[in-house]
Amino acid sequence: MSGRGTRHTAVTGLGVVAPNGLDADTYWKSVKEGASVLDRITREGCEHLPLRVAGEVRGFDPSALIEETFLVQTDKFTHFALAAADAALQDAGLSSSAADSPYSVGVVTAAGSGGGEFGQRELQKLWGQGSRFVGPYQSIAWFYAASTGQISIRKGFKGPCGVVASDEAGGLDAVAHAARAVHRGTEVVVVGAAEAPLAPYSGVCQLGYPELSTEADPDRAYRPFTAAACGFVPAEGGAVLVVEDLERARRRDAFVRATVAGHAATFTGASRWDRSREGLAHAIRGALDEAGCAPEEIDVVFADAMGIPEADRAEALALADALGPHGTRVPVTAPKTGIGRSYCGAPLLDIVAAVQAMEHGQIPPTPGVFDICHDIDLVTARPRPAELRTALVLSRGLMGSNAALVLRRGPGPAR
Repeated sequence: MSGRGTRHTAVTGLGVVAPNGLDADTYWKSVKEGASVLDRITREGCEHLPLRVAGEVRGFDPSALIEETFLVQTDKFTHFALAAADAALQDAGLSSSAADSPYSVGVVTAAGSGGGEFGQRELQKLWGQGSRFVGPYQSIAWFYAASTGQISIRKGFKGPCGVVASDEAGGLDAVAHAARAVHRGTEVVVVGAAEAPLAPYSGVCQLGYPELSTEADPDRAYRPFTAAACGFVPAEGGAVLVVEDLERARRRDAFVRATVAGHAATFTGASRWDRSREGLAHAIRGALDEAGCAPEEIDVVFADAMGIPEADRAEALALADALGPHGTRVPVTAPKTGIGRSYCGAPLLDIVAAVQAMEHGQIPPTPGVFDICHDIDLVTARPRPAELRTALVLSRGLMGSNAALVLRRGPGPAR
């Protein structure tokens, strides 16, 4: 944060693995153009499930990016995180290892469900062949903390490490946790979230969510803020950031892409969307207060966009409650309608889009949404040029967490 801390937190690196791009630049190009990649699920074993549409990461070859030693120990959600961490470190201009100063770099990730695909494979061996055929890595690959552990082990990072398990909003909470580590003296933190929820076992587990869309038409499956809203579409992937002390970044002539200005979080209970209005508004006010930011300073809002009428209404009203008259005038966008919600990875992808939107002066549109039935200025159809200095990113979880994060445009220099 920067509002109350003595050290300011800079975002200097972005890494992305998403359904619409395997790097940050490709992701931004797709988001800016408002492209939708939602499609029928093609994963073997999912054909019979009521869940029909999702955002799949395609063309990702982990063997080309990650050593076999780590591949055999880890699930797909960690493969995504390892690849995104490599890209973020490269983008930040930092060494891929911490051999010289291992205790100066920490790792924080957020996770929702952990390694479902790896776990399903090993459990099938257990049931079909017996316990002797279950590998030892079953004990760690499914674990929600696996990505933090494997990134830190692979890179030799021995600074403060952690994992945030606070629902989907944990993606924003993880960034706040990393920023506080920087305030306490950690030089660099690798922070992010990636999910892989499309294995058959994971798909069955999600069927208990009443907010999940079971619409079979990709064009109709995820349309928040409309009268036709019928739930959200899940997605794979996520993003990793490199955050560091702003003065340190300046000393090494790093490109400061943004600064983390403020954050706040609340809890209002599972699927209690009427209560999320108050909880989300309280989180927004808390984030603005920490950032020392007036409501009218917010130039764009990246919405949570749950896709349930009651939840969408609560979010629109929360913006009006927290931002006053500005809440109905500020441009709002939800690029995730083109790729789906990757649970904890979703707000990280929104952060990447917000950073790039501020850099390029363009608000990306909300794919597939045009008949808005709430009092918000939702950007649709095409990107909207705008001078963007401050962005507000929102996230809510199915279990009741709410979070808000304020980002400010970085001072550069431009590349």
